[in-house]
Amino acid sequence: MKKVYHLATCSTCQRILKEIKAEGNGFELQDIKTAKMTEVQLDEMRALSGSYEALFSRKAMKYRSMGLGDKELNEADYKSLILDEYTFLKRPVTLLNAKIFIGNAKSTTAAILEELS
Repeated sequence: MKKVYHLATCSTCQRILKEIKAEGNGFELQDIKTAKMTEVQLDEMRALSGSYEALFSRKAMKYRSMGLGDKELNEADYKSLILDEYTFLKRPVTLLNAKIFIGNAKSTTAAILEELS
């Protein structure tokens, strides 16, 4: 499977999609704002990543505005927050050859390119 969960309005996601040539490499693209993730999709990502926390973005503006930094969150909380609000997904999330690549670090993009070669 070749799939990228991204946010179409995010310039960082757009840059990474260009870098990995997602359209030319046959990736299925899912804009998580217009095509909401399902629980099954999130569970698949969790199975590959090992936890919902690994998929959770603490950089989301709502993280601060909801005061989540002051709370102790568990796996059920992370899952629920990601399903309820797409901005809590650390993006982009790329599924490739039964592997998962999470986030926008240069090393993550490099690892995707390595996997594609």
